[in-house]
Amino acid sequence: MAVLNLKSREIQAKIVYYGPGRSGKTTNLEFIHKNYTKQVAGKMISIDTHGDRTLFFDFLPLGLGKIKGCEIKAQLYTVPGQVQYRATRELVLKGVDGVVFVADSLKVRREKNMLSLKDLHENLKRMGIDIRRIPLVMQYNKRDLEKQGFPLMPVEKMDHELNRRLKVPSFTASALTGEGVGHTLSRVMKLTLQHLQKEFQWAQDK
Repeated sequence: MAVLNLKSREIQAKIVYYGPGRSGKTTNLEFIHKNYTKQVAGKMISIDTHGDRTLFFDFLPLGLGKIKGCEIKAQLYTVPGQVQYRATRELVLKGVDGVVFVADSLKVRREKNMLSLKDLHENLKRMGIDIRRIPLVMQYNKRDLEKQGFPLMPVEKMDHELNRRLKVPSFTASALTGEGVGHTLSRVMKLTLQHLQKEFQWAQDK
């Protein structure tokens, strides 16, 4: 849940990039950190695990407005996607305000995408959060690999398997080239801001 700092007039939100191992979560954040220099407010911190990483850094979503006169600051996180790091994923997910689910478009990764989405659902449920009520955006990553001859799943099939019940915004992307990365980030930030505005209004009305 977002943290309100009355002294600095700042609301800090947490956005988590979730998905199977090597789906492109880290590459998304690396691209954002490198190319959105005006909005990046600090160094990118990397916590290495064997064959996977957790990254996070502060991000200032400029131009999205304020809530109750407070500036918005976001922390962008990735989670390690490999199965054995479930406890770490659950820890990183605590206090989340918005989620980007990064799905791997390679056909051979179909099952891992679905298992990872199920894992997200279960972790949120344990925290008392309904996956259908949290700001969530789907990203179908690695679409650039089709030009290199890799067999990819059709976008329509991915949307049907991963998003037919959730019906959340979805974007095709190549985190490596940056295609779709900005659109994904922009949408999850807008959804999160709208959600937080409702939450703070509800709290004030009480």
